[in-house]
Amino acid sequence: MADDEYTTITTVGQGSYTEKRSKFLAWAHHVETPDQVKQLLAHYRKTYYDARHVCYAYMLGAERLDFRANDDGEPSSTAGKPILGQINSSELTDVLVVVVRYYGGVNLGTSGLIVAYREAASLALANAEKEKRQVEEVVSYDFPYTMMNSVMRVVKDMQPRILSQTFDNTCQLQLSIRRSQAAQLRQRLANLSFND
Repeated sequence: MADDEYTTITTVGQGSYTEKRSKFLAWAHHVETPDQVKQLLAHYRKTYYDARHVCYAYMLGAERLDFRANDDGEPSSTAGKPILGQINSSELTDVLVVVVRYYGGVNLGTSGLIVAYREAASLALANAEKEKRQVEEVVSYDFPYTMMNSVMRVVKDMQPRILSQTFDNTCQLQLSIRRSQAAQLRQRLANLSFND
């Protein structure tokens, strides 16, 4: 996988798993901030207030360094960790997986819990649409109006997204481009001389 590419989900995936009358209901959501995670968790805790456990794991950011797993009262590492394991094995990020458990009256033991949470999370992720995305970098460039044609030739050639543009005596462009191409774009703009 390129270092400026990552995979996430674009739809909500759902899955459910039943083991010895315990029901495990799972959802996978696209999230980009811890605040979005908090809002979704509050929603599930309110909606499924009668469930025994609302366990979850999330992974954020293209570098996949911001993550958390929560067992919500299940024995340590039997819920959050297997859920996070499914996110990792799918190499996904910007994802929250929530698994709600309704207790069926029979203890599953730690290995039974691990399997159940892993399976429910796996099904939710399998039912979500996945999409590869690029990590982009923002390049800002100021230039005199007389250089407009040469600057726009570089922009047309390299195809960055134009985030904002100001055309005055001094012009400014804010461009967003795939991280692996940002240095080349900066260099090509820097190489333009004021009398092109």
